[in-house]
Amino acid sequence: MTTKEQEERVPLREVLSRLARASRGFWLVNWVNFGDGIAYFGFLSLLTLFFQHDVGMDARGATIATSTFTGLVTLFMVLGAGALSDRLGARRALTVSIAIVLVGRVLLTLSPSLGAGTGAALTAAWIAILVMGFAEGAVQPALYAGVKQYTDERTASMGYAFLYSIMNLGIFLGEMVSPFVREQFAHHVEGVSVEDVPTAGITGSFWFFTAVTALVLLVNVVFFTKKVEARDRIAEPAAPAETGSLVDRMKRLPILDARFLFFIFALLPVRTLFAHQWLTIPDYVTRAFPAEVGARVEWIQGLNPIVIVFAVPLLTMVTRRMHVIDVMILGTLVSASATFLLSAPPSLALLILYVVIFTLGEAIWSSRFLEHVADLAPPGRLGVYMGLAGLPWFLAKTVTGFYAGSMLDAFLPEGSPGSPGTMWTIHGAVAMVSPILLVIGRRWMMTKDEAR
Repeated sequence: MTTKEQEERVPLREVLSRLARASRGFWLVNWVNFGDGIAYFGFLSLLTLFFQHDVGMDARGATIATSTFTGLVTLFMVLGAGALSDRLGARRALTVSIAIVLVGRVLLTLSPSLGAGTGAALTAAWIAILVMGFAEGAVQPALYAGVKQYTDERTASMGYAFLYSIMNLGIFLGEMVSPFVREQFAHHVEGVSVEDVPTAGITGSFWFFTAVTALVLLVNVVFFTKKVEARDRIAEPAAPAETGSLVDRMKRLPILDARFLFFIFALLPVRTLFAHQWLTIPDYVTRAFPAEVGARVEWIQGLNPIVIVFAVPLLTMVTRRMHVIDVMILGTLVSASATFLLSAPPSLALLILYVVIFTLGEAIWSSRFLEHVADLAPPGRLGVYMGLAGLPWFLAKTVTGFYAGSMLDAFLPEGSPGSPGTMWTIHGAVAMVSPILLVIGRRWMMTKDEAR
């Protein structure tokens, strides 16, 4: 019986009990995960608005800059920023990467003080994007390495699930607090009301999230000591050595696996919807809705992580007997179809319904994506396949930014009612390509026995 099978036979109550007794190292890894979830997504949800109204970019420049940042995070992960945790161990890698990202967040928050629209402010903002992109590209692999290093075979699966849930809980809490921080900063520092200027006070939120980052770093340095690492870290087995000639190893590269490439790139269109959550939604809300709604845009974005926390385990259980390809088709279809709710005139009820349904689709398919990548990977090639699986996500985050701002200006110019429904219809049509491709390639992606 394999370790995985043994783990599946252990009652859930026992697994949770073991996780509750997990080491201090495990909980300190999740402390960083929780705090960085608050700060990273707190910045990201307001970034396009900050670039426009504080730094002085236009809408297209703001979406390009935001996409560049999120793309750099993935690119640095693929290019090996995660090797920091291999060289330093999760404890020191988290300390170094959070310290670097703190510098980037301070620089970004200070950039408007150099003069909105000036070359100095724009240069500082772009340098901050580069610094934060590298640091965040190292944080995520270090977190996963931390779970691996501070859990055993019996608690590893639940440890990874907990990591995902606690991150989303942090995102939710950050989005709930941010409007209150913005309101106070706008009133006491900027001298305006968010009810009149819904994009006011963003600098205040950024200082709050920067302070959260500093607190995360302080706790990590003070409590996550060498002694804790030496006591709690579980030794990892040595990686198997590469075998075969250079030609044989080249043949095993995932770039030559047609089914794998089709699978990951078929998801590229629907992944653009994830990018629109921070590239398009903030401007859509502040431009198309009353000021009191725009002043609370973070609350709308906070719906996604809180639904994820509850929906992922529930929907994973419901769909666990379905073939993973069928689950991917169902989930991407739900996410893409939800977008057409926004084809109607702007409505807060429809916007909330869209976020909830889109998130349910995400909960269905996103948790099964890496499972299928792992199934496709030959023995000893999982790391390479996982790395390449992030390439379409990198493309989705970067390419979307080059047209999202132009679409906003074309269909929803600032100060004009425009036709945002047409814009969302186009975005929905793009996303629908994913479930269509998966349906077309379904039988081919399955093995012959499964297809029969």
